[in-house]
Amino acid sequence: MYIRCPKIAIALACITALSGCGAIKGTGDALFGPGRDDAKLTPRNNTFRDLLNLPQPKGKILAAVYNFRDQTGQYRPSPASSFSTAVTQGAASMLMNVLNESGWFIPLEREGLQNLLTERKIIRAALAKPDAPENNSILPSLIAANILLEGGIVAYDTNLMTGGAGARYFGIGADEQYRVDQITVNLRAVDIRSGRVLHSVLTSKTVYSKAISMDVFRYVKYKRLLEIEAGTTTNEPAQLALLSAMESAVIHLIGQGIVNNSWALQNPDDISSPVLQYYLNESATIL
Repeated sequence: MYIRCPKIAIALACITALSGCGAIKGTGDALFGPGRDDAKLTPRNNTFRDLLNLPQPKGKILAAVYNFRDQTGQYRPSPASSFSTAVTQGAASMLMNVLNESGWFIPLEREGLQNLLTERKIIRAALAKPDAPENNSILPSLIAANILLEGGIVAYDTNLMTGGAGARYFGIGADEQYRVDQITVNLRAVDIRSGRVLHSVLTSKTVYSKAISMDVFRYVKYKRLLEIEAGTTTNEPAQLALLSAMESAVIHLIGQGIVNNSWALQNPDDISSPVLQYYLNESATIL
């Protein structure tokens, strides 16, 4: 197709280029929407791979998690609802999944403890009925934990870093903007017998948002105005950042426990494994 007006050709070329860069790596998003997708397992960050590659423990640790609360007090910025929190309220469930996937812990149900106790009462009542079939099996007691895992989401800092760039020439322009937030979690292991805090870890993960836009506002002919707008926005899911921070905290907690002899490796030589060494050698940044 032959286009006589070079300005329209330039505008269409810019739209095509923007559509090409609208596909953000790893998300599958395009300029005009990602399309429909089927339900699938939640994607994970690189910390999940490190969690799965941890060396085997000498014995799994019975761990109880009663709650992992949102302690930030942060709500989503306007124009979102002021009743919608910035972070998930289901962090305890996410932590249970991380502990189970690590291979180092046997998480015990404590968040829904009342429901569990109610079901056990129902079983006892059924066994106590006179017409109940003879059953010599006794309902065992609940397993006691070795350690108590406490903590929570302690900070959600917005607009830690913002920036962007743009250009405009004869009514044709494009710009790119980004924003960096940060989520911080605390995880600590508590000795149930003494109440002493054995280990405590603070980990942080950035939440990255990016927007690309392009617009054309130009008179291409007398009383003929060309106006084109296009853009795409990518927001890193806050729950994925939280999951990554939890995974990092669990790995750090395991590493600290190994160094301080709170728990042990199945093979002591595994202390030199790349995953453990990476997290053991990681130090906090001094600002």
